[in-house]
Amino acid sequence: MRIALFGATGTIGRQVVTQALAAGHEVTALTRDATNMPVTHERLHVVVGDVLDPAAVEQVVLGQEAVIVALGAGRKGVVRAEGTRTIIEAMQRTGVKRLICQSTLGVGDSKGNLNFLWKYVFFGMLLRQAFADHVRQEQYVRASNLDWIIVRPSAFTDGPATGAYRRGFGPSEPGLSLKISRADIAAFLLEQLTDDTYVRRTPGISN
Repeated sequence: MRIALFGATGTIGRQVVTQALAAGHEVTALTRDATNMPVTHERLHVVVGDVLDPAAVEQVVLGQEAVIVALGAGRKGVVRAEGTRTIIEAMQRTGVKRLICQSTLGVGDSKGNLNFLWKYVFFGMLLRQAFADHVRQEQYVRASNLDWIIVRPSAFTDGPATGAYRRGFGPSEPGLSLKISRADIAAFLLEQLTDDTYVRRTPGISN
């Protein structure tokens, strides 16, 4: 498939690039600095620009079959939500319908999946801005008329893709480790390109 990818140079985005190319997809990625792109490939097209620039975003989205958003901004807010809104508007202008957006476990009804530490220390204090950014991001996605899937992973770890994680669970799911490898997150994002199970749903994924 022809995929537009936002957040390609982040820790999840790099995994998406590598796995997408290995699977035969064609990837067009937006980045502020092309030297940060980890690989070069004949099916990887890099566009230099800012995700808050509507013209740059539309250039990436135009002609694609699906869009994957894996935007990150560390502890800071704004970029995830406002960047995603810019992407949604470009998709609506260009007629691209499939949006796969990486959020975080803990937003909305998945708050019940978190333990005390994540609820009140990390998202309650240390990562409050980042969490609020994801909340706004999801609001923009949900309000769109796109065929969206919001993926909510737990805390990222290193390691290979195993496929041995839980997905689509409810807020009272017992025994979650609240960890999942970046490689598994990327694999799940790519699965959503053709799987309609979670269209207009918000699957959580975690070991």
